[in-house]
Amino acid sequence: MRDNYILTAESVTEGHPDKLCDTIADAVLDACLKNDPAARVACEAMATAGKIIVAGEITARELPDIPAIVCQTVRETGYCSDYEVEVITHDQSGDIAGAVSQEAQMGAGDQGIMYGFACSETPQLLPLPVVLAHRLTSLLTNARRAGTIRGLGPDGKAQVSVEYRDGSPSRIAAVVVSCQHDEGKDLEELRREIIRHVIVPALRDLYPDPKTEVFINPSGRFVLGGFEADTGLTGRKLMADTYGGLAPHGGGALSGKDATKVDRSGAYMARYIAKNIVAAGLAKECTVSLAYAIGRADPVAVDIDAHQTGEYPEAVLEQAVRAVFDLTPSDMIRALGLDRPIFARFCNYGHFTHQDAPWEQTDMAATLMDACKQMSQRVRNG
Repeated sequence: MRDNYILTAESVTEGHPDKLCDTIADAVLDACLKNDPAARVACEAMATAGKIIVAGEITARELPDIPAIVCQTVRETGYCSDYEVEVITHDQSGDIAGAVSQEAQMGAGDQGIMYGFACSETPQLLPLPVVLAHRLTSLLTNARRAGTIRGLGPDGKAQVSVEYRDGSPSRIAAVVVSCQHDEGKDLEELRREIIRHVIVPALRDLYPDPKTEVFINPSGRFVLGGFEADTGLTGRKLMADTYGGLAPHGGGALSGKDATKVDRSGAYMARYIAKNIVAAGLAKECTVSLAYAIGRADPVAVDIDAHQTGEYPEAVLEQAVRAVFDLTPSDMIRALGLDRPIFARFCNYGHFTHQDAPWEQTDMAATLMDACKQMSQRVRNG
């Protein structure tokens, strides 16, 4: 492991075109689950100037008013423009439905590898650059909504580079904040306000020093934003959704999918497991991977990597995880309450930064610790 290095993470506001498409997809999913907890949803949104398309596979007792959901979500995000909404959906494939909805046990709605990560670096058990980047964009949105900074638009993003020395965060190397603003907004005034109301409170844990590079709207004007400036698409902000590229990602998007899709339930469960391992003091850093085959209930592989920080061998951790957690789709849905309409509220500023999310709880830490002790004792006793 290197002694000195720089790690960077990015976040986007809820008004970013791709992230707004994520929110639309999750709002449609929530509306389906509200009336039918067993709904099967794989919803995608794509948007450009003047038009939003929602497409995918939806099987539910009652199909919601998708155009109304889209328009409400766009307005609540802060955009006032009118959009033509086109909806192109059909039922879930009968082949997939048959594999998932088996009488004996629910099978996985897709194949894939999902990763969960946690580390003891922050109270959120996430890498510091990830926490700081999301804090910047969240405060940017709060400043706009509260009117603390006048003339801000909904679109924006932030990036933080943290220098590490001897494996620990040492200083902020660079901060980048880009935010949409009104035509008449003075850019120097905007810079001062962003520093005062966003950067200073966001980076309170590790404040910039005189050598920190601070870039605020480095491209200059940022008047045109949202779908008028860029096409938005569901699933294009995977790193911002998860670990900022500082931990593995299996490649599957989260938003717009019901929890029979292990892209979602598996990713949440893997994070839940990793976080409880670190919270229990069983490792300072942990990566959990879960692999599934479509139509099969049990994972085809479970792997725990404690990155040489574990209190027990990885084999003991894996046995404890298998003993404590049920890893079939139906059990993951039941354990985390993933058949409820809760997804749009956790869609923005990282799926793993919301301390009230079911998968962010550390209620299994003590149970995991006891299981590791028992497994280790069995190994010693032969």
